[in-house]
Amino acid sequence: MQLHAYDEDYLPLAQRVLGDMLDYAVNTLDYDLQDFYTMFLISGMAAQFEIGNCAFVAGKNGCEIAKEVLRLSGLSVPDVEDLMYLDKSPEYWTGWVLAYYQWYRVENFKQIQNAVPVTEVCGMYDPLHEADISKFVEIMDERMQKARQESRLKRLRAYAKLSQRELAAQSGVPLRQIQLFEQGERDIGKTQARTLQKLARVLHVSAETLTDS
Repeated sequence: MQLHAYDEDYLPLAQRVLGDMLDYAVNTLDYDLQDFYTMFLISGMAAQFEIGNCAFVAGKNGCEIAKEVLRLSGLSVPDVEDLMYLDKSPEYWTGWVLAYYQWYRVENFKQIQNAVPVTEVCGMYDPLHEADISKFVEIMDERMQKARQESRLKRLRAYAKLSQRELAAQSGVPLRQIQLFEQGERDIGKTQARTLQKLARVLHVSAETLTDS
């Protein structure tokens, strides 16, 4: 049985509230999407959604949450009416799908942001807003895996105090191939065992360490 971030009963509320929050912040309060979402991440509000805190997920509407983010960020809260529309904007959809993905995969919002910035998620609105949400999950899973692979090889190489060129020279693995691995453009988990062994030997790790999710 797959575990999720919190009780599924709260999920529709969390999706709606996060969607309304972003829509209100961008389309009523005129905040830049990335700027406001960054405040959401660092204000502590994201952490409350990650655990499905009912005081926020079920106790406030999205406009109230947007204002709370501003307060927690030390900004003045404009005296603007709470506005939530029946016609859902790309920003609403962005919050709606991010709430679902965080709940479904039990990732934190910062990890998701590091792999796929909120502006890129918003850019997926067409045509994904008409597709089943499982398609969004599939795309996000690929992007998250790519980001993990990229950060892992970079991290191990940095720990070994080697440049890409030095790693290539010492391992015998072509520089371009290392660059593609680090950029996530080539799946290191699908490369030849011999290549993994060469890299692992120089980095002083097991081949499995390079491919673990």
